[in-house]
Amino acid sequence: MKLKHVEIHKYKSISESQNFDLEDDITVLVGMNESGKTSALEAIAKTNYFQNDEAFRFNVTHDYPRREKKKMDKEGVDAAAITCTYELDDSLVSKIESDLGNGIIKTRVWVVTTHYSGKCTLQSSIIDKTKFIEGKTTQLGISSKSLNDRLSKVNTPAEFSALKGEYSDQKYLEAITKLEKYFANTCKWNGDAINEYVARIYLMPNRPKFLYYDEYFSLPSRISIEKLKNDELDESRYKTAKALFELADIDTDELLAADDFEDYIAELEATEAIISGELFKYWKTNKNLNITFAIDKRQEDVHNGTRIVEHILDIRVKSKGVSLPLKNRSKGFNWFFSFLVWFKKIQEDPNSNYILLLDEPGLNLHASAQADLLDFLEDLSDNYQIVYSTHSPFMITSGKLNRVRTVLETDNGSVISDSVQEKDPNTLFPLQAALGYDIAQNLFVSQKNLLVEGVSDLIILTAMSGMLESAGRKFLNPDITIVPTGGLEKVATFISLLRGSKLEIACLLDSFTDPKGKAKMDKLIQDKIIQKGKVRFFDEYLTGYAKADMEDLFSKEDYLKLFNSAFKEYIDVKETDLLPTVQQIILQLNQFFSIQRFNHYRPANELVKTSPDIASFSDYTVDNFEKVFDEMNKLFSK
Repeated sequence: MKLKHVEIHKYKSISESQNFDLEDDITVLVGMNESGKTSALEAIAKTNYFQNDEAFRFNVTHDYPRREKKKMDKEGVDAAAITCTYELDDSLVSKIESDLGNGIIKTRVWVVTTHYSGKCTLQSSIIDKTKFIEGKTTQLGISSKSLNDRLSKVNTPAEFSALKGEYSDQKYLEAITKLEKYFANTCKWNGDAINEYVARIYLMPNRPKFLYYDEYFSLPSRISIEKLKNDELDESRYKTAKALFELADIDTDELLAADDFEDYIAELEATEAIISGELFKYWKTNKNLNITFAIDKRQEDVHNGTRIVEHILDIRVKSKGVSLPLKNRSKGFNWFFSFLVWFKKIQEDPNSNYILLLDEPGLNLHASAQADLLDFLEDLSDNYQIVYSTHSPFMITSGKLNRVRTVLETDNGSVISDSVQEKDPNTLFPLQAALGYDIAQNLFVSQKNLLVEGVSDLIILTAMSGMLESAGRKFLNPDITIVPTGGLEKVATFISLLRGSKLEIACLLDSFTDPKGKAKMDKLIQDKIIQKGKVRFFDEYLTGYAKADMEDLFSKEDYLKLFNSAFKEYIDVKETDLLPTVQQIILQLNQFFSIQRFNHYRPANELVKTSPDIASFSDYTVDNFEKVFDEMNKLFSK
């Protein structure tokens, strides 16, 4: 299952509930130091940490916001820490339905709240109890309205036993007995035994486990094996040392009793070789490094000679014949190697689903090495959800800004948002820096910026504006710059970034088809980051269109001329070939050719390449574009 949304109620610097969505692949928390990024990652990790670790359990004394702790203590409540919303995948749905019956799942989304006591409460039910009962009794050959109605009211073992006791017929007794496990209600849910069963058997055990990692988990150069064996090393980095021994299958008791350590070193080096194979696929800064291990015996003089006091594992990094302690090599290399040691622990557990929580990964890496780390995380995201925090512009993929969530420290605690607040230039900076190169390469930002979805919109609007200008018709004012955002899902991010630079912004967009994108835009309008009147859609300029794309400004005949000329590999499409029940020409063409999407750039490029004059287009097309340009000019004159 995937983690889709979190609401952190109260945790450390987060004193007011903060909500944010998570992407299916990578989500990035961006903010200044001490803004609350680590608190957010820790709160998520503590809901279901992958190890039994005291440090990753909620603790009222250490974790509850200090200014509110006394109030909570007086009220004596078990405060909620965080609520997580998950979505079931096909494999888990299949398992549940194979047990309870097909069609009984009414929603794939379920919500669980974790309290400071560690108790979990589910906020939603996913099973249609009526369908479950009807399906099971029919399958068992005992279905009747009377029995089904009575079973629907059973929610405790006692109630089930009472109902079962009313039947003496062996067929009914045997069949009803097969239903008993579903009504056990072990967790004593009020009025919902079936959903309690599903939550206990399928949902809670299949929750993703969380692996949290920060620079404090980096391996030390020297490890006391005695202290490691006796769990006397409390620091996070010694957890990674223990992971290294587990990966190498080294028994510390056997090692401490041995006189010769060559076999153990060989096991460690074999493990290191496996890790290095993955490491140097991404570590391109210096490929001439290798890890070496040695086991030293620290001795002390006694009356009759010497005795061994401590065995030390010495980890060194060799480069061009020179070896240095691991801690003396770059912190970036140590982070990368240590993370892979830690990460291998979960790779050896094929039966669990993991989400990786990385606090400031690549903090000590050069910019180019951070790019390599991003490639590594992209590859990992094929199999794992990843949430990481950063304040580095080089750890932000400019082409995927929809992944970014900003974290801001305010007087009322940390605030986590999908949008960027204009008043927070420090949080904005790494995002602006990440976009800087792409913006410099692809567009010139002016004082007045008209945001459109893609490059094809930019080309067509520019070409049609020039055509109308030549014909003495209304055109787009030359001081307005058309800015392609690279997709509707990125429009909200561009608004926030350009708004932060105090630029004038308006949007001219295709109709939203993704509710998430529309929700982000509505939130920006609600937060007054952009005025509602500055966001315009193409359907507003077309009569009878509920939804429209920029291409619908053309008459069908005019756009088909461009399309047929651009796609010579297809048969020419006539207007009569298009499905009349669909309005948008993009959707009509997709359905005609049975494709999901064609390259919109090619018809736009054909418009520029053929340089037609205004006489080549119908009055309908020319009037539509003139109306749009007139409206855009007015938007920027207000």
